[in-house]
Amino acid sequence: MAKIYTGENIKEGIRILADFMKEAKYTVVLTGAGMDTESNIPDFRSQDGLWRKMDPRLVASIDTFEENYSLFRDFYSERIKRLKDVKPHEGHYVLADFEKRGIIKCIATQNVSDLHRMAGNDKVYELHGNIRKIRCNYCNHKAELEDFLNREKCANCGRDALRPEVVLFGEALPMDEWLWAEEDIRKSDLIIVIGTSLEVAPVNQLPMLTRGKRVLINMEDVDIYYDFDLKLMGKAGEILRELREVYDSL
Repeated sequence: MAKIYTGENIKEGIRILADFMKEAKYTVVLTGAGMDTESNIPDFRSQDGLWRKMDPRLVASIDTFEENYSLFRDFYSERIKRLKDVKPHEGHYVLADFEKRGIIKCIATQNVSDLHRMAGNDKVYELHGNIRKIRCNYCNHKAELEDFLNREKCANCGRDALRPEVVLFGEALPMDEWLWAEEDIRKSDLIIVIGTSLEVAPVNQLPMLTRGKRVLINMEDVDIYYDFDLKLMGKAGEILRELREVYDSL
């Protein structure tokens, strides 16, 4: 069972991870919601109570899109508007720097915020899509973010069917993104899992595909059935910032 490093002994764990990265030939990263919360992404359910009495998992479904498009559009318009001023935090920039230097090979992410690309990462597998990209649900014609927010119809087919390019409940993950992520993880000798509870299938199976070491960076521990070699409990941004300093000092 992996030792958990937190609080006063976190530096020891960060040093161990830096050693892992120095030894690894193919390091990949998997990120979840805990990576983005440090960018102060607003909680659209609690700030003004608009969605407080509604389960977003029900609204963010293909069934709601087809049966109550106006509700679906209002829900996602609110989400998009509240991302307007959200920027990557230092941890995102550390990962971008690691990729530019060849220290990590790619990022697979459950997040739809586009913050990894905004920070400068190039090889990003968006397993749940990208909320900042818009298309028609029926003819797949690309549209602008403003078209969706302004409640416009599809310019190609004329249908009231614009939507963000995110994976809705009831839909499959994008196959290309999934296969590319799976291929890279199978090749890896180190995977660093950041900010996810690993509760959402099928992404929660990806860390098990590597034959190498597995490291978790998260605010809290995850299910004991996940076999990690190292666990660092704390804020992703702070741990990644110190990780780069330690790595560069070795």
